[in-house]
Amino acid sequence: MNEAIKPGPENPSQAIGLPELSVVVPTFNERDNVTVLYRRLDATLKGVAWEVVFVDDNSPDGTWQVVRGLARQDSRVRCIRRIGRRGLSGACIEGILASSAPYAAVIDADLQHDESQLPKMLGLLQGGEAELVVGSRYIEGGSADSFNKQRAGASQLATEVAKRVLGVQVKDPMSGFFMIRRDRFEQLAPQLSTQGFKILLDIIATARGELRTIEVPFTFGSRQHGESKLDSMVALDFLGLVLAKLTNDVVSLRFLLFAMVGSIGLIVHLATLFIAHQIFGVAFPEAQAAGALVAMTSNFILNNFLTYRDQRLKGFAILRGLLLFYLVCSVGLFANVGVAFSVYDQEPIWWLAGAAGALMGVVWNYAMSGLFVWRKR
Repeated sequence: MNEAIKPGPENPSQAIGLPELSVVVPTFNERDNVTVLYRRLDATLKGVAWEVVFVDDNSPDGTWQVVRGLARQDSRVRCIRRIGRRGLSGACIEGILASSAPYAAVIDADLQHDESQLPKMLGLLQGGEAELVVGSRYIEGGSADSFNKQRAGASQLATEVAKRVLGVQVKDPMSGFFMIRRDRFEQLAPQLSTQGFKILLDIIATARGELRTIEVPFTFGSRQHGESKLDSMVALDFLGLVLAKLTNDVVSLRFLLFAMVGSIGLIVHLATLFIAHQIFGVAFPEAQAAGALVAMTSNFILNNFLTYRDQRLKGFAILRGLLLFYLVCSVGLFANVGVAFSVYDQEPIWWLAGAAGALMGVVWNYAMSGLFVWRKR
């Protein structure tokens, strides 16, 4: 009597028809590109057991609906629709952790990455030559000629900073096109930031040289549809990530961004204090309280726009969040005024007293903001 054939230990994925490669595609307003990318992947990955995981940040243009339509036609297509959170890095992390293949690739939905390199990248991982394969614009054979001068300069500057400050050896650590062994990614995932756009740099910096890495050249193409998601806030995201890695992740990227906003708030606070106390002659305690209130308001706006943009409050929730921000930071405010007045009473230097009071509430404000104002739902 013949026994049922069971998958062998050598290659169980292929034996039972599971995907060997998961392609993770973060999306936001890419409805005109996702079908084209799916067709390109289907043409490129002939002979490879693959799946594609689109991770959509609840796109207003209905990108997730288009992906769902593809998924009904092809079981290799999957859609993760994220509500209440945004960000490319977080989307990539969720997509890879939700994948079922031993190898995972990350590729943008804007058709600027060269999907024809995926089989070569997969071969390097399967052959054991590398644990991470990076699609590189800055090695021989690669190109980023589609960049305008401003973007090219910003990319080169960020790359140089990453190399010099973090000791990164990869030529193109700012690339968004790479493939990694899923088991190695799982080891690093708890230390990665869900914020920002530079997931590859985070992976490389977190691994600290312990990932065998190979770069393959590709030509960075031009966007065909939709708009670029890069904005002026990306620079602050990048700076925060670099600082977080310099502290060995003791201080989180989000806290650093919160602190950066707080430093801007300090300037706003001191400016308000100067105007009220020095120009209009308002008594110091009242002027300090006014400075704190104005700074808190500006901090809320900037934190909602930058620090917590993956959980950004909108509509009526903004007013509710602002009032809650005032409430949870009230203890910090009282401590702020109390410490500042105490310092001013001993040494009547308005800016020193104002700074001492403002710095008092930073940690409290951060902790309470994450717990109550921008809490994950």
